Formats: sequence, C-alpha cells, structure tokens
Amino acid sequence: MPSGLCERCFWSWGLLLWFSVGTTGDAPPTPQKKCTDFQNANLLRGTSLKVQFLLFTPLDPGCGQLVEESSDIQNSGFNATLGTKLVIHGFRALGTKPSWIDEFIGALLRAADANVIAVDWVYGSTGVYFSAVENVVKLGLEISRFLSKLLVLGVSESSIHIIGVSLGAHVGGMVGHFYKGQLGRITGLDPAGPEYTRASLEERLDSGDALFVEAIHTDTDNLGIRIPVGHVDYFVNGGQDQPGCPTFIHAGYSYLICDHMRAVHLYVSALENSCPLMAFPCTSYKAFLAGHCLDCFNPFLLSCPRIGLVEQGGVQIEPLPKEVPVYLMTTSKAPYCVHHSLVEFYLQEPRNKDTCITVTFLSSNVTSSVKITIPRQQHQGKGIIAHPSPQCQINQVKLKLQASHRVWKKDRTTIIGKFCTAPLPVNDNKKTVCLPEPVNLQASETVSHDLKITCI
Repeated sequence: MPSGLCERCFWSWGLLLWFSVGTTGDAPPTPQKKCTDFQNANLLRGTSLKVQFLLFTPLDPGCGQLVEESSDIQNSGFNATLGTKLVIHGFRALGTKPSWIDEFIGALLRAADANVIAVDWVYGSTGVYFSAVENVVKLGLEISRFLSKLLVLGVSESSIHIIGVSLGAHVGGMVGHFYKGQLGRITGLDPAGPEYTRASLEERLDSGDALFVEAIHTDTDNLGIRIPVGHVDYFVNGGQDQPGCPTFIHAGYSYLICDHMRAVHLYVSALENSCPLMAFPCTSYKAFLAGHCLDCFNPFLLSCPRIGLVEQGGVQIEPLPKEVPVYLMTTSKAPYCVHHSLVEFYLQEPRNKDTCITVTFLSSNVTSSVKITIPRQQHQGKGIIAHPSPQCQINQVKLKLQASHRVWKKDRTTIIGKFCTAPLPVNDNKKTVCLPEPVNLQASETVSHDLKITCI
C-alpha cells in the first residue's frame, strides 16, 4: 500500500475518533491504570538486581502497579491504615515469573484487607543459585529502603508482614534484621537449605527477625532447611516426602520441586479454606505419630498453632518461646486438611510378644488407616490417625490383628480388648469415645464396628 494512502487512513481514523469523542461535549475517557507484570530475565543475569515493587489492592487484584518512589505510592491505591504484606519469591532457575504468584496474591487479598506488594527480583535470582545467594543482602537493603518510604507515610513497623518463599524467606530475615526485629511478622515458606543450614543468625531467617516468625517446612531432606528458624516451625508430614509428590526421579522437575513447593500450596489452602491446619509440639515426628504429644500445653499452654493469617499463628502466650518444632499430617491434594485423632487399644491380658493392630476409619467412602503396636508384656498401644472428615462424620472403625509370619500353619491367635478414640487436642477425657463392648480380634480377620460420635 502506498505511504500516502496509509497516512490518509491514519488521519481518517483520527478524525473519526475525534468526532466520536470530542464533538459530543463529553469529557475524554479517563486514562486507564497501567499494570506492570513480573520481568523475564531470559536466563541472563543482569548487572543489577532490577527490583520491582508491584502493589496489588482488593479493588484490582490482577493489576500490579509499579511503585518505586513515594509519589508512586501516594498516587496508587495504597492505604497506609491497613496492614502491608510483602511477598518475596526465591531462586528462579529459568529467569521466569513464579507460576504460583498470581494465585497467591489473589488468595491473600481475599483473606485479608491489606496492601499486598510483590517483590520481583527475577533478574537477581536467576542463573546460578550461588549468585542468587550473593544478592540476598543487596536485595534486603533495597527492600529496607522501600519500607522506609512506607514508614514515612504513616505505616507502622508492626503492621508489616513479610512472606518469603525458599530463598525469599532469608531475604525477609535480612530485612527484619535491618529493622532490629521490630517488623510485625515473617512467614518463611520452606526456607532454603543450601548455604543456610550452618549460616549465622545474621545471615539467615531466625526468631529475632520479627515480633513473630514462623516457618513451614516441607522439603528438609533436599531444598529446604532442616533446622528450626522461627518461634514456631511447622514440620508438615515430618518435613519431607509430601503425600502426592513423585517418589522417583523419572518424574523429572516435579520430583525435584514438588515437596519444596508444597509449603506455598499449603499456605494458599489455609487462606482459602476454613478447615484448620493445626499442629502439635513434640520432640520428633516419630513421637507425634506414636501418640506421645496430644495437646499443646507445653510450651503453648493449650493454644495450638495453626497455619494461616491468625494472629501469632493462634499461639496466645507471652513471651513467645523460640524454635518450637510442631507437627501435622496432610492429605495429598488441596485443601490438604486432616483431623488428627488418638486411637488406643487396651488388651485384657498382656502378651509375650508385640501385638500389631491396623485401625481404619471410614466416612463417605474415604478411608484412613494407621498401625498401632502394643509392646510385649504391656496392656496399651496407641497412635495418631489423620482423616479428612471430623470424627463425628466417621461412620465405622475397622480393626485387624496382624498375623504372625508362620509358613507352616495358619495363625489362629485371638485377643480381646477395648478400643477408644479422641480428637486432638486431647485436653481432657471428656472427648474420649470407647466402643461399648469388648472387641474380639482373630489374626488376619477384619472386624467392623459403627462409630457414633455426636457433632459439637
């Protein structure tokens, strides 16, 4: 097409637009708010961090507003009277936007009336992991300078909540260190382990970095840190090997990242669902599963911590204890929530060998099982079973005595005992429910009983 014709087309469309807008007496349309997305580093690590601070508000949760200067903040929808939540991603091997960030921001805005600011440091977090680690202090300084602008606008230090994922958790710890532990809250979602397990308190996230520090551990045997780093440290399913994640390396990238990213998905689920992800303090995960930690009396005076936005995680004591490991189980998919129950079996007569019993809960075609062991010459065996439904919705309990491994003849062992259960936390005996009659079990045979528990 000749250039003159193109120019005439352009001016014709311009005149048409002018007549349709300008000649009717109406005001020109209001300029649309400019939305900014995360950067893409394309595997090339820049010479600078190229940090972006993107503000998201409840009025437009899908639009990130670039706020760099104080004037940007004042002209945006930032509300200094609300709490402020900073989300900091971790290492980005491919230099791309985190796939979980949009869902995470949306869940935060729906769960809390707050300003949400995403810290985009994709450029400084890509390439080689150790290069990203080198940028942690520099990024911490940049975030600290940004927060100083918010404080000038009247934001209080205690209203600031930093949520850091993996390496971003230690960035949050660095910022908290610069503010002498006076920020309100830091949440570490599976804080990074490599280069940090033996780091000093000044270099990594720790309980001194905010008024309340919590960490959710889901990959302590690989990418996550294995030591407590907060006031409360949730070791989900023991802190490693999350249900539903691949167990073989043939799954590729998912095998490497699934456990690590489970902390993010758990947190989103806690924001979006009412089912509480409650945890219990214990000396170890093994001791928790064995039923040795049934309440939160020590050290939380019965206030069991919960994942989510509840103040101080639901812990209602002062001063806060430090580095308390707490344990919980989950399902393999969202909403991940389970209800933990104590199950017990009391033998009428002790035996000269260990007695193993499988306990299964059934509700709405969902089953959950656990094996409990009664040690030789003892009467009682107990354990913790996790079920997606609350106890009052469980219809049946099935009990099966495990047979001895006898090749030459069938095990005809029979035992008699009493079965009881109680939902955690077990603060008193009022919640304990026992089957009304003694239970007779024969080796390898399953016995079913109705379980009738009143909903409170």
